[in-house]
Parts: sequence; structure tokens; C-alpha cells
Amino acid sequence: MGHAGHALILIAPLLWLHVRGDVYCKKDEFSCRSRCIPMHFICNGEDDCGDGSDEAFCLNCTADFFSCGPSDTCLPRNKLCDGSADCKDGRDETPEVCPPQTSASCAPSEFECRNGHCIRQTWRCDSSSDCADGSDEDNCDQDECQINNGGCSHSCVDQPMGFFCECPDNMRLIDDTQCEEIDACLESDLCDQLCVHINGSFTCDCHKGYRMNPGTGECKAKGPEAQLIFTTSKGIELRRINDTEYKVVASQVPGPGPLAVIAAYRTLYWAQRGSIYRISMDGPPQKPVMVLKVEGSVSSLAVDWIHLLLYWTNAEKGLVSIAPLDGSIQHQLISGLHKPSAVVVDPVHGLLFWAQCGSSPKIERALLDGRDRMALVTSLIRHPVALSLDMPRQLLYWFDEGMRSISRVNLEGRHRKIVVESNGYLDHSFGLTVFEGFVYWSEEVTRSICRANKQNGKNLQILLSNINSPGGLVITHPVLQPNRSSVCGRLGTVCHHKCIVDLLSESPEFSCSSPKTRLNKSQEIPDVSHRVPPSTLSDPTLAGVLALIMFLGVLLLGTALWWWKQEFRPSRSQILQSISLKESQDPLIIHHHGTHMCANTCMDGQGNCASAGLGQ
Repeated sequence: MGHAGHALILIAPLLWLHVRGDVYCKKDEFSCRSRCIPMHFICNGEDDCGDGSDEAFCLNCTADFFSCGPSDTCLPRNKLCDGSADCKDGRDETPEVCPPQTSASCAPSEFECRNGHCIRQTWRCDSSSDCADGSDEDNCDQDECQINNGGCSHSCVDQPMGFFCECPDNMRLIDDTQCEEIDACLESDLCDQLCVHINGSFTCDCHKGYRMNPGTGECKAKGPEAQLIFTTSKGIELRRINDTEYKVVASQVPGPGPLAVIAAYRTLYWAQRGSIYRISMDGPPQKPVMVLKVEGSVSSLAVDWIHLLLYWTNAEKGLVSIAPLDGSIQHQLISGLHKPSAVVVDPVHGLLFWAQCGSSPKIERALLDGRDRMALVTSLIRHPVALSLDMPRQLLYWFDEGMRSISRVNLEGRHRKIVVESNGYLDHSFGLTVFEGFVYWSEEVTRSICRANKQNGKNLQILLSNINSPGGLVITHPVLQPNRSSVCGRLGTVCHHKCIVDLLSESPEFSCSSPKTRLNKSQEIPDVSHRVPPSTLSDPTLAGVLALIMFLGVLLLGTALWWWKQEFRPSRSQILQSISLKESQDPLIIHHHGTHMCANTCMDGQGNCASAGLGQ
């Protein structure tokens, strides 16, 4: 039997698997026992099906070889990513196998291959070629610790073949080269929220707004039951976390998109392509109200519930932008990004976080005005597409589609940990959120919404299944958006009176106001003011009141004029009465066609006019 016969024997079981059972897949997809995956996932060394069926009939290539698939050969690894497709289907040159490198300079903890790719320093001279050109195994008789300390942050130990990094006793090694102090509380993950470590023992507690379950030690939110909101191809749906019944918030929407919510106002913000909409979560299904249009598309959306601001990313333009909730003005905050894919905000501490998934994937943070940028995650990251904050523990979570994992770091970029790894429900996630003891995500391939323990990924639960194109995902509960004193502009700056946000300057400015600028001492004066253009339209309710006042004023003036002419010119009373009637009708015409303005002095505590309501 020739090569063709052997290939047929190898591929026949796979062809049988492709059509078996009740799962019907496209021509370019492989049928697992319960779902479909792309064909190029077959024989890639990873269990993509979750049941091992995509790797069951593959060639067993050794560590120094790469499998080209069930009907092909084992390819030497030094031929990977060499610019020439050696596998029949070209999988040895795909972006999944060969992540692009835009910069020839690698990080101190990385080794630069001759072809410009970067690999870990500790992979150099380990008797296995990790560079496509094999340059990481050249000149291995030298002392690597003599060059930049081997990339080690502390101690570098040279070996006859290669080297390794060491850390002091009170520190641990991360990413093979960096040492960081051990946080016993985060290391143990014994506490849901607050943790005190004294002499080897831990004391756990909960933040305000939570109560501890005496049996499990979990921190549960007080007040109403939290609600899960998500988008699908059919609309926006809402359901209680522990309930099977759901409510359709909006059905007349063109498809899934990113979500953000203000819990205090029961108002939802949703984006689709280049538009951002507002809709109330209460009452019958409604038609979303467009807040603003942007150039390009909105890839993610976040809301600052304290300063009443919207933040969003634009993947095509490489931007993070900002606007007040009424959409009266837009401002580019961060530019020059490569495919920004996610954004979240912590207004209490005055921090903004975003991810980019282009040629140089990373996660960064800045102040709310875009200043003081700081990179948090730059290594071992491939395609971050979703972010979420665990506010009580001050941790940042992200979903990496390339790594098929959910990971976390603290807000300084330290104490990194993989929480959930590939489990059959992490192929293509769009929405991500953290609440109480769980991390929640939407998953497009399995058409499901899942959750797992936020500390170790255990207790995986499929909350919803058979969802048509699940997209954005948020959880709303008052405790998730505490309304307390917050940072205004610079870290450590907390206003005693109110924080003024100026979006008309060249760059957004956050500043504290003095008591002299306050118009009165009423509690209705907002903590935050926005300078808006003079042409900004106010709430229709206030416009109606102003029009009514104008109408009554003109009517009173007309009546007085009529009386005067009746008193002194009685012979022309009929003519004056006709003129009076015409003038009394003019304000209604002006109200219907004219514009109306909202000044800072008439804003309520949410930054809107006194009679405005975000949910309307």
C-alpha cells in the first residue's frame, strides 16, 4: 500500500467523525462529539474538542517536530514560520502558529532570533530549537549571565548548557526571569475579598455592602438579586442569576454588541457598529435611543458611573475615546493603538484599563484623563479580547482567545495567575464579568454563557445554552458601582466638594472646585459638572416648561395690550384682539422648531437637567 493508502487509512476515521451524530458542521469545520471546530485545529497538539476526538487519529510527532495534520507529515520545528508553507494546508505559517513581531527589539527577559522573533531567554540553549531559524541554539558555550544578567531581575546562574534565574526566599519567579514579592493572601486565595495574613494564619472579611456566609466564607451582596444582561442576535435579554426566567429588554436591535450599565439609574448602554444607544432596563421592551455616532465601529464600551462618562474603543482607528452620557461631545483620549479590543474603568480609584490584540498585544492602564500610561501585561499574551474588574479584590481579569484562558493580575500588573484554562468553553468569548465568587463569560462556539470559580476555575457551570450569537455580557447590582468619594484627576486627589470634568480642552481635565464656585448649599448640586458646547440640547421636559413660560408671558403681555387699547381706543378693539391672538400662538411654533439649552446650574446629581431621566 502506497502513501495515498496510508493517508486514506489515517483520514477515514476523521471523515467518519465529521458527519457522525447529530452535529452537522460546515465543510471547513470538524465535528466533535458535541460541537464544531475549524479544520486547522485538528492535530495541533491541543484538545480543542474537549473530548480529545480532534487529536485521536493524528501522527504522534516528537517534541522536535510539528504535526501537519492527519494526512500529512511531521515537520521539523526549524521549518516553522520560515516564510515558506511546508505543510499542505499551510498551517505551519498561520498567525495562530506564527504570531507577528513588529519590533526587532525584544524585552530584557527575551532572546531575539535572527529572523526578528522574540522568545524567552530561558529557552535559549535548552537543546531544543525554539527560533524558526534555530539561532537560539547557536554559540551555547558562552556564559549567558554575562549579557544583561541573562534577563534575570535578581540572580542569574550559569549552567554547562544554558542558565536559570533565582529569587530570594521571600520572592517567587514569574515568566522565568522576574522576581516579585509573594502575596500570601493572593497566593492562597482563601478569602473572597478582604484578607489579613499574620504569622501564617488568615483572617477573612467582606467589604461594605456584602455579608459573609458563615458556612462557606463567601461574600454575598446585600440587597436585590443581581441581574445578568447579555446581547444576542435577537436582542438584549435580562435574567436573574439564579433564575431560569428571562426578560427581553430590547428586541429591535440589529445584533450583539458590547454593553455597559449604570445600576443606580437602571440604564443600559449598548453599542452596535458606529453607534451607542441608551435604553431603560425597566418596563416593557423599548426601542433604544441613540446617544452618539462615532467614526468607525465600537469594539468595547465602559461607563464611569461617578463622573458620568462613556469610554469606548475603536479598533479601526486605534482609539480609546470619551464622552459625557448625553453624547454632547466626543474626545479622543488614547491614540496610536493597534486593534484596541476591550476597555474597563475604575472611577473610584481614577483608573482606566484597555487591551489591544494587534501585532503587539498588551494590556495597559492610565488615569481617567489618559495620562500616566503604564503597561501591565506584555508577555505571554496573544489575543486579549475582553476585560473585567474584581473591584473588591482590586484585580483585573482578561480573556485571551489565543491562549484560550482567563487570567488575572493586580492593578500594578503583578501577581499574575491563570484562573480558567481551555475547557471546551473558551474558544471565542466576547463578554466577561466578575461578581461575588465567580467569573462569567459568553462563548460563541458553544453558544453558551458560563461561570467558574474566580480564583481557580473550578465548579464550571453552563448557565445558559443554545443562545444565538451571544455577545456583550454585564451583571448589574448596586454594590458593583459604589457611589463614594473618588479620585479626581491625579491619584490621591479626592475632592471635598465636587469634581469638574472639562472635555472642551485640548485634553480632558479633571479638577476640584472650591466652595466659592458653588451656587448654593443644596444637596441637589451635582458632584460633577461638565462644560458642554452652547448648542447642546437639554431634556425635552425642561424645554416644555420653558415654552409654557414663554407662552404665558406673551399671553399676559397680549392681554394687557388688549386691555389698554380697549380702554383708550375702543373703536379698534376687534383688530387688536386679532393681533393679540396671533402673538399668543407664536411660542408654540418656536417650541416645536427651535432648540433649547441646558446649563450646568440646572443639572441634577447625575449631571443631567433637573427633570431629566436616563431611563426615558
